[in-house]
Amino acid sequence: MATSRSWRPPRVIVGPQLARTEDIAPLNHVFSDAFTERYRRDGMVGVRVPFLNPSVWRYAIEDAAGGAMLWRDDRGDIVAFNMVHLSGSEGWMGPLAVRTEEQGSGTGKAVVISGIDWLKEQGARVIGLETMPRTMDNIGFYSGLGFVPNRLTLTVTLDAAFADRPAALLSRCSHFEKEEALADCRALLQVLAPGYDYTREIQLTDELSIGDTLLLRQGDALVGFALCHTVPLVEGRSREELRVLKLVLSDAAHLDGMLGALRDFARRGGTRRISMRVQGDYTDVYARMVKLGGRVRWTDLRMALGGFEEARPASGVVLSNWEI
Repeated sequence: MATSRSWRPPRVIVGPQLARTEDIAPLNHVFSDAFTERYRRDGMVGVRVPFLNPSVWRYAIEDAAGGAMLWRDDRGDIVAFNMVHLSGSEGWMGPLAVRTEEQGSGTGKAVVISGIDWLKEQGARVIGLETMPRTMDNIGFYSGLGFVPNRLTLTVTLDAAFADRPAALLSRCSHFEKEEALADCRALLQVLAPGYDYTREIQLTDELSIGDTLLLRQGDALVGFALCHTVPLVEGRSREELRVLKLVLSDAAHLDGMLGALRDFARRGGTRRISMRVQGDYTDVYARMVKLGGRVRWTDLRMALGGFEEARPASGVVLSNWEI
């Protein structure tokens, strides 16, 4: 039996537009709804993804800068977003989401392609993202756009613990000392991963007072640094862990010293543990953290656009979090 159905004009979606801090509240709603639905489809019924801390959103938007993209419908409501980040020649996307009722409409494809195009225009040599490894739909979707799977990223935590002496922190440096420290961080990273640059992330973290950068020196030489955030990731939660976003060492032999400094910084700040996302290429780093009592809390699948893959440096350690 035929039934009549009222005709609806196709929804007009406009974008990408530049995301601003005033968009944080509606961005949070789209983020929460989209990822809650994703978990439901994966069989995790009853899980409700909470809102992110507005301070974390502000960092994501300001770090992405011209790559902070969003799309709106004809009513002006946010339909999708993509926070596209560029750290020198290293480009990655996250978070990104499409409103649940718009999924499957082609909007997601447009969102990802816009991010790819923007990164290519900016000269990125690495273009990547991370997704949940159990989510076959996501893996297939990104693969259809040219992304290939690499190794897992493992989120490992270590309990906070006092060290013999507190870590050297960027926040405790004078203005002149900060400029020197930033130059040293740039120079160290350039040696290990030419083209990469974490200066903006370090400065923004300092300006927003949402974390700090630990400086590991051997004599007068900088042999490592770690950019970490102390603010809670989730809105309204207490501070339970120190999240390491970037970790750079001139040699893996300095890992114990950096981990000790990070654990001490967390302990002195009243935080229970440190959380570090270890890319699967660094089996030595992962094994050492497990030996020290590290616990695996989460896994993500790292994917990169074909022809724009990352490579482990010939020496040293460069851990780069492709999440906020």
